Amino acid sequence: GTSPKRNNVLDQPVTALKGVGQKKALLLKEEAGIETVEDLLYYIPRRYVDRSFFKLIKDCFVNEIVTVSGMISRVAVAGSRKKFLEVEIDDGTDSLTGVFFGAVSFFQRIFTVGDSVIFSGKVNFYREKQIVHPDFDFIFDDPGRVAINTGRIIPLYRSTEKLKSAGFDSRGFRRVIKAALDGTIESVREFFDDELLKRKELPGIREALYAIHFPDSFESAELARRRLAFNELIFHQHCISIARRNARENVRKPATPIDDMAYRDLLSALPFTLTLDQEHAIQEIRRDMESPGLMNRMLQGDVGSGKTIVSMAAVLFAKGQGRQSALMAPTEVLANQHFDNFKAITGERIEIALLTGGMTAVEKRRVYAMISCGTVDLVIGTHALIQAGVNFNQLGLIVIDEQHRFGVAQRAALRDKGEVSDLLVMTATPIPRSLSLTFYGDLDVTSIRTMPTRRLPVKTIVLPEARLEGVYKSMDKYIAQGRQAYYVLPLIEDSDKIELKSAVSLFEHLKSVIFPHRRVDILHGRMKQDKRDEVMDKFRRGEIDILVCTTVIEVGIDVINATIMVIEHAERFGLAQLHQLRGRVGRGEHQSFCILISADDASEESMARINTIVATTDGFVISEEDLKQRGAGELLGIRQHGHGGFFEFADLSMDLDLILDARELSEDVITLKGDISPGHES
Repeated sequence: GTSPKRNNVLDQPVTALKGVGQKKALLLKEEAGIETVEDLLYYIPRRYVDRSFFKLIKDCFVNEIVTVSGMISRVAVAGSRKKFLEVEIDDGTDSLTGVFFGAVSFFQRIFTVGDSVIFSGKVNFYREKQIVHPDFDFIFDDPGRVAINTGRIIPLYRSTEKLKSAGFDSRGFRRVIKAALDGTIESVREFFDDELLKRKELPGIREALYAIHFPDSFESAELARRRLAFNELIFHQHCISIARRNARENVRKPATPIDDMAYRDLLSALPFTLTLDQEHAIQEIRRDMESPGLMNRMLQGDVGSGKTIVSMAAVLFAKGQGRQSALMAPTEVLANQHFDNFKAITGERIEIALLTGGMTAVEKRRVYAMISCGTVDLVIGTHALIQAGVNFNQLGLIVIDEQHRFGVAQRAALRDKGEVSDLLVMTATPIPRSLSLTFYGDLDVTSIRTMPTRRLPVKTIVLPEARLEGVYKSMDKYIAQGRQAYYVLPLIEDSDKIELKSAVSLFEHLKSVIFPHRRVDILHGRMKQDKRDEVMDKFRRGEIDILVCTTVIEVGIDVINATIMVIEHAERFGLAQLHQLRGRVGRGEHQSFCILISADDASEESMARINTIVATTDGFVISEEDLKQRGAGELLGIRQHGHGGFFEFADLSMDLDLILDARELSEDVITLKGDISPGHES
């Protein structure tokens, strides 16, 4: 179908509205990104306050936020140095004064004795009941003039100092948005049929736009949000569908069978058998690599579920096709660890090189030469892999560890090194379904749910601070048996210095008072990277018994002999963080423990988090819980903007049903090629 012309009433500049001149329009553009009337319609309240409940003035208490109505009985200018206006209203039970500082002459003009008015705000008492700068509406007999500041559920909008000084506080926004709605709502086009909306129990677009600003109830505001979220998700999924289709159709590689001798040889040499999930994942990857389309796969599994072996299989498959592989890790410590692991397990089967930013120019040049002439089968490295100078002979497979740290841009930069290379992304934080569909919609997802049976589950215990003495005794007992321990402190963001001091003093205390006979060391965020790597290596080699850490220990660090994880102030950590930390222990054959020390004044919310961790070791369950509690922005490590993170309206912790519907619909919509943009690209 052809897309009808965009409606020009909505495309008009905001200056088309009464009271918005060039100067105000420029401010709206610079401060809020609002240029057209349509932008205003989509400028969504950040929250609502309920002012639909009126109180009698005699029943109002100090510090209470109330909505009252009455007749103006007195308007007077007061104050000697700084003038202010007092507007007294009376509702027959008592009187109350609204106090206005600044713009006195303006307020004097609009308030007239005998008019009826509604005031909303916080009551205080200074010789009489007062509300300073109340929000107000006049009560008119004319039914066409609706109160928009009081007497109902009221929208509050994001504003800035500059906007406020030009009259665009919440009150000012309510006025212009109401005008925009009244003038243009009939021109907003619906692009879903009634039947679909009925089935989804969603309001029409006009009704939704009106209700998101001026809802009759909190329920109608939520329904409006869901409707606008649906538009947004459909548009987003539509873009992803196009990207997926292009990836499938446009870039082809020759379908090459895999010589799997090295892989079968590795399998027979492993001291354990693969889990069913691992086998399934390896088969999916093999199918992708042998097919002519490019592999775009995300492998997600819990901490310790055995993703590394799966990635080794992929590397051996690439070698079996005569192609090279690159594995990119977020930090040097992790790159080193992968290098050691791969070497230990694959032995002589493949040639492996390490490339990190910390290497000397001479070392780097030697590796570059080996990569470009093809003597290396696998290069493991950090961001150094995407720098100029790295030219592969035939790059066929890219493995990226820990997706959250690498943006799409880095994926693309590595892809450019090998025009037709397969991509495998590994993430240690299982990603809730709604997020993976939304943010990694261009990737196929393979999940490893089952844990290797040879692992003993970690025992998780919650204790109050008073029980620390006992914890120290237990630690000592296990260290005497040759085990190692992590001792983690939370990062207090506002006060690096205080936090460092407390960490260092605790470290000194543990080292000299509690464990003078043990080897105690410290790792914190202020240390230089090479010093951190050095401490971590010593810990890995077993030369440190207790490691005190303020930074969350690098995800993926593997010290088989560490069996104790003590976390102080566990209530300050997020769910996923606690789960990641717990995943640092329990990697060998000995029983491991995770001890959560919680403060006596921990909130109910944080205790609920701690109880979730005690109750389950399933990272998939934990990530869904975490999404509910913290929202998508934090989970993905993307900075929030607006009130909903990545999306303006969609809430990924609540809208999985809409995401699935949108995905299904967008596959159909692709064929329509209609204009389904939500009208504003945020």
